[in-house]
Amino acid sequence: MYIKAIETVDQFTRPVHTITRTYGGLVSPGTSTIFFVNEDGVAITCKHVLEVIAQADPVNIQFNNFKTERDKLPRDGKFKKNLLGLEMKYKYKKETTVQIKNNFLNSVDTIGNIKYHAHPTLDLAIIIFEGFKQKFYNSYATFVKDPNKIKQGKSLCRLGYPFPEFNNFQHNPATDDIEWTNTGNPNSPKFPLDGIITRFGGDGNQIISIEMSTPGLRGQSGGPLFDSEGLIYGMQYMTSHLHLGFDIKDKEIIHDGKKTKVSNYPFLHVGHCIHVDRIKEFLTQHNIKFYEEQ
Repeated sequence: MYIKAIETVDQFTRPVHTITRTYGGLVSPGTSTIFFVNEDGVAITCKHVLEVIAQADPVNIQFNNFKTERDKLPRDGKFKKNLLGLEMKYKYKKETTVQIKNNFLNSVDTIGNIKYHAHPTLDLAIIIFEGFKQKFYNSYATFVKDPNKIKQGKSLCRLGYPFPEFNNFQHNPATDDIEWTNTGNPNSPKFPLDGIITRFGGDGNQIISIEMSTPGLRGQSGGPLFDSEGLIYGMQYMTSHLHLGFDIKDKEIIHDGKKTKVSNYPFLHVGHCIHVDRIKEFLTQHNIKFYEEQ
């Protein structure tokens, strides 16, 4: 049902690969999603995705400042005490994130600058890539024009990158830095997930979100919600967990030939997508060109 639509949407939907490092030395990969709305290097995503992107420079600058001060400390009997004082100055604990690196895969060749607009109330953001000479995305979103098509029971699909399989990164002990490498797997698989519209969320004046019967997976945040023709209906931004009440406590079952007791507290995980009209309003507010179905 969604074969051609996924091929269409895949032309303008792209992953953001992120690596983070804690002060304790743990380096972790993560993914999120953006999709382009025109041929001018403009994409949309979630505001919480943008926050990670925007945090990278200040977090990295602070760690570089820390390293500069740390490397000036005399390596004598007072080094550990002085280092502890420096850690307290920068408020560094083992779990503190000290480095963030982002990689916008297959989007544009070079990024001279990134401008952005964060929605004041919704989990929605516009990202504007500047300074590129070549685009690596092959198309752009076409939004559904008639909101009356968005009804309970309608089947829709989401596309994103929820499983960070990439491993083309490392910690360089010589520079005490995390970096991208030319070795390893540079990709993460795209992952479609369909469902039907269950409910709508709003503030009493307008519909803000579309609830889907299936969850939006981690990493699909910022990914498009679309129909079987590839028309965009919204953008995945969160998942909520509805307690079903079918709780089981200390239920005796037979497993591997043995009696055992199990407990289960089931939840229904439903995804929420920003409504297409709210996306188009935000783009219009910032004079961003976008396209609708004819």
